[in-house]
Amino acid sequence: MTFITGRALHYVFKIPDRKQTALFYREILGMKVLRHEEFADGCEAACNGPYANRWSKTMVGYGPESNHFVVELTYNYGVKSYELGNDFRGITIRSSEVLQRAKSKNWPILPGNVLEAPGGYKFHIIDSPQPTDRDPVEKVTLSSSNLSKSVDYWNGILGLTIYNKTDKSVLLGFKDNEAKLELENIDGPVERAKAYGRIAFACPFDQQPAISKTIEEHKQPILTPLISLDTPGKATVRVIILADPDGHEICFVDEEGFSQLSEVDPEGDKLLNRYIEKDKS
Repeated sequence: MTFITGRALHYVFKIPDRKQTALFYREILGMKVLRHEEFADGCEAACNGPYANRWSKTMVGYGPESNHFVVELTYNYGVKSYELGNDFRGITIRSSEVLQRAKSKNWPILPGNVLEAPGGYKFHIIDSPQPTDRDPVEKVTLSSSNLSKSVDYWNGILGLTIYNKTDKSVLLGFKDNEAKLELENIDGPVERAKAYGRIAFACPFDQQPAISKTIEEHKQPILTPLISLDTPGKATVRVIILADPDGHEICFVDEEGFSQLSEVDPEGDKLLNRYIEKDKS
């Protein structure tokens, strides 16, 4: 088992409709735009998927990335749809206010208080007052074809703590007071299709080589070896991209660089609006 001082950061979605997606996250979920960044070329760590084109990244959440689990919205210019697989099960948010906003704006509420974002991504809403003393985002749920193998990887190799385990699911995390990762057995193969996402964690810069070494020793896939990524006008970060037994992509970014990169940009909301208006793709 690797000892990682990890912190859950965000989940990455590829979005086909930036305007409608922004409306959903801002006006229905009630999240804030924390920062918006534009890139001329594809990401060297495939942050935007297997696309070499122009793309953008928008971070949205209920508070700063330093103490909230947020969502990364990746938009590839000119790509208008992504085939959904069965890999992503949903994000769970505690907020009766979200349901109230959905009702008032006639956004469909599916059975079980489920909301579907543009692109088909599901959010499970707990009908309880949104907490003000902690992050309303409680967990990300992904599919597992073999729960035993998943536990061996996430707990046995990466060292995440098991918070709850049943025959059908396991709840894991690095810290008590942050959003958790839930893996749910689907009794069949996990199909990631084109819309597959990525979950990200931070860890100290000095721990990244040890993660790489441990993954190599266990003969597990490294999709992108340690690499430094630049963001125009902002801090450089170092990442390593892994894949679990079902192919779920995992990013470990250095905490030191990411803390600088992820500072809230007061102009983020305006930037997003400006690029939505300019988009003729």
